[in-house]
Amino acid sequence: MKKSVVILDLGTVYLTESQQAWLARMGEAVIYDRTSSEEMLDRLHGVEIALTTKCPFDAALLDQLPDLKYIGVLGTGYDMIDVAAAREGGITVASVPTYCTAATAQHVFALLLAMTNHVGSLSTGVRQGRWCEADDFSYWDKPLEELEGMSLGIVGFGRIGRKVAKLGDAFGMEVIVRSRSGEEFREGYVARPLNELLGMSDVVTLHCPLTSETHQLMNEERLALMKKGSRLINAGRGKLVDEAALAEALRSGHLRSAAVDVLSSEPPSPDNPLLNASNCIVTPHVAWATTASIGRLLDAVLDNLESYLKGEPKNEVLDFEKEEG
Repeated sequence: MKKSVVILDLGTVYLTESQQAWLARMGEAVIYDRTSSEEMLDRLHGVEIALTTKCPFDAALLDQLPDLKYIGVLGTGYDMIDVAAAREGGITVASVPTYCTAATAQHVFALLLAMTNHVGSLSTGVRQGRWCEADDFSYWDKPLEELEGMSLGIVGFGRIGRKVAKLGDAFGMEVIVRSRSGEEFREGYVARPLNELLGMSDVVTLHCPLTSETHQLMNEERLALMKKGSRLINAGRGKLVDEAALAEALRSGHLRSAAVDVLSSEPPSPDNPLLNASNCIVTPHVAWATTASIGRLLDAVLDNLESYLKGEPKNEVLDFEKEEG
């Protein structure tokens, strides 16, 4: 029997009962927790609609799937899909650009506060008895810092970057936005070229898309341009950063600390240089994954699919290089 809808890798999210019932009405829906690259051709044979989080669709695979007409991405990024080849083959690709804006911005500040307030390490110290053994009523072993008055450099001023800027405002930070076109101000914020922003910012946070131009945007040269003692946050794409260069910038003390939610390869190899880098917080790509975000994500994926089936596709991906960060 022809399979009309296949979800290739639903293992990181879940469908509510109402979402499962809706999907069941679309035809024979086959759901896999995970699908390897070697399994994709067999699982997609005769399939018209594929939904995926991270499974790769290159031109060679797409050429072998003449029945495939629609790829729905369970997320915002779609760098794992050869969009040009899909378009040439008459395949619609749709993503969900807005579901995790609030969650990601919140995680950025969770990372920043972890670097400045050290709540996790202080709590661990208390459990180890260090407060009980202290001579005074209070103890801390690292400087505790205020965000108010710090400069926050935002590289990538799409939906998430704008939300981060608003949170920076709430903390009393001076927000600086990367400007490509040379404008002096954008939405009331100071705007500077990237190299100037790096030299002015106490904290730099990355929210730009991963393209051929931004691959390893933060390399050895640009990390050296950052203010000495500043911090880097990456909750965008892992390959925006040269991880070996960042580890060295931390080891040398040029950067005070860094925090990343994404790495160049996920799950990472045990020898990834950031896993054991000094003063580096690494979280396992969870900025998107609040319960509310997952609910919005799946509702939007099904809404995209329903619109496609009505002949009115929405959130269609047209050009990866123009993905908004």
